[in-house]
Amino acid sequence: MENTVKKNPVKKRVFEIIQIGNESDIPSLCFDIFIVLIILLNISITFLQTFDGMAVYTKAMGAVELVTMVIFLVEYVLRIWTADFLFPKKTYPAAMLGFAVSFYGIVDLMTILPYFLPFFIPSGAVAFRMLRVVRIFRLFKINARYDAFNVITEVLKDKKNALVSSIFLVLILMLASSLCMYGLEHEAQPEHFSNAFSGIWWSVSTLLTVGYGDIYPVTIGGKLMAIIIAFLGVGMVAIPTGIISAGFVEYYTRIKVGGYSQHDADFISLQITRKHPFAGRTVKQLELPPGLYPAVVLRGEDVFTPYEGLEIAEGDNLLLGTTSTGQFDCHISEVCLEPGHSWIGSRIKDLDISRKTFIVMVKRGSRNICPQGSTCLAERDVVLILEKK
Repeated sequence: MENTVKKNPVKKRVFEIIQIGNESDIPSLCFDIFIVLIILLNISITFLQTFDGMAVYTKAMGAVELVTMVIFLVEYVLRIWTADFLFPKKTYPAAMLGFAVSFYGIVDLMTILPYFLPFFIPSGAVAFRMLRVVRIFRLFKINARYDAFNVITEVLKDKKNALVSSIFLVLILMLASSLCMYGLEHEAQPEHFSNAFSGIWWSVSTLLTVGYGDIYPVTIGGKLMAIIIAFLGVGMVAIPTGIISAGFVEYYTRIKVGGYSQHDADFISLQITRKHPFAGRTVKQLELPPGLYPAVVLRGEDVFTPYEGLEIAEGDNLLLGTTSTGQFDCHISEVCLEPGHSWIGSRIKDLDISRKTFIVMVKRGSRNICPQGSTCLAERDVVLILEKK
């Protein structure tokens, strides 16, 4: 990998630009914004092409679409070309294949193929055109640019077991209601409830509170059962909603308020430069020695919990925790030293705080200070704290 970097500085710079950038790398940031705008423009053209009234603009929209597709094609080729920087531990062919079969690689390919394939296989033009809807998945790339979107993914991962359980309960209730309604309504309207499976459509529309009204009970027993199922349906659908809502509350509480699970640890602060081996890698790709784990990522004025998909960028300050027992969940709270705060003017070693409390970073203006016992806290400092339960 080192030889590749030395021999191909231009290639490395191209990789840095087309990857998700940060505020300190203006060309990369501009490229991110440009690609997002092109994606939105391409999807807008696809949407407008479905309106009959836009037929007079067919040629203009076709030209714009062609330009956007050429840009997507160039971007895809550049990502294949620089794949060895994305997968530095793999051989060049393996790195190209690794990107090609990755989620974003497949989305990129499926974005451009449906547009160009009809030129070579005209008979499949209609089928290829249907596949062009895949391009909307390129919007997931915005997810990598803005950390707020990643919260949704993290919450769903964290609550996946509870969500699966709640969905399983809904499916059981759906099947039970279908069987019950078949037994009550089959003789009265066999054309609608001809078998147990025919009640599935009714149970779906009832449990999910859609209520299309194309199939409905006519017997007294069926109506009473429908009332019960409708009430149960409201409660069952509310369960996944409550789980996700609670997940969002827990996520932001961990970051902004506190509540920690942390073993005794020391902390190491790493300033990520352009040539640092961690630059451009995600947290999952970091190869840390046993006993080291990422605790927090400081990026300018922002504080990031180091989830697996977070990319370490140039200029970041990566805080590593060390422990003899491996990695543990680490959450950060902030204390802003407003005028009059009792900590102002005190050295960290003199603070009257619990032995379960660790001060791991002090943010002073635009600087991030790795705290020592002799560090004196000043007004307007933002102190980052780790605690045990």
